[in-house]
Amino acid sequence: MKKLSLSKKTLDMKLSATSDKTLRLKDCAGEVVVIYFYPKDSTPGCTVEGQDFTRLYKKFRACKSQILGVSRDSLSSHEKFKSKYKFPFELISDPDEKLCRAFDVIKEKNNYGKKVMGVERSTFILNKEGMLVKEWRKVKVANHAQEVLDFVKTL
Repeated sequence: MKKLSLSKKTLDMKLSATSDKTLRLKDCAGEVVVIYFYPKDSTPGCTVEGQDFTRLYKKFRACKSQILGVSRDSLSSHEKFKSKYKFPFELISDPDEKLCRAFDVIKEKNNYGKKVMGVERSTFILNKEGMLVKEWRKVKVANHAQEVLDFVKTL
């Protein structure tokens, strides 16, 4: 599968999301789209990251942008995670890693001394025309959502 790079059109793939939705990134044209990839539902860092995006959600919407969280977890897991923390945005289930691989976020990680393949916490911004205009890789959660919002405000 072709990897995305800055200023390239995004792939047109069907994405299974919470709230019984099937999304396509191309259908988001006209809005800025924040896509954040995270390793696993209900883990400390992923929970804080989701809560930070939730705290700033109204400000993102005021900028005509939407937020989509992505991990390899199941839709069932996503629904529980979203409900528990009252996330106002959709979570995309990517168990076959198609979207993760398109954005090149599957990386070798060290998990308690073992090498495993996992999702590298990353965030991408698509502009209103659906072009990839910004990416953050190896994201540290602290202040990240605010940094993303600050960038979105410049578009």
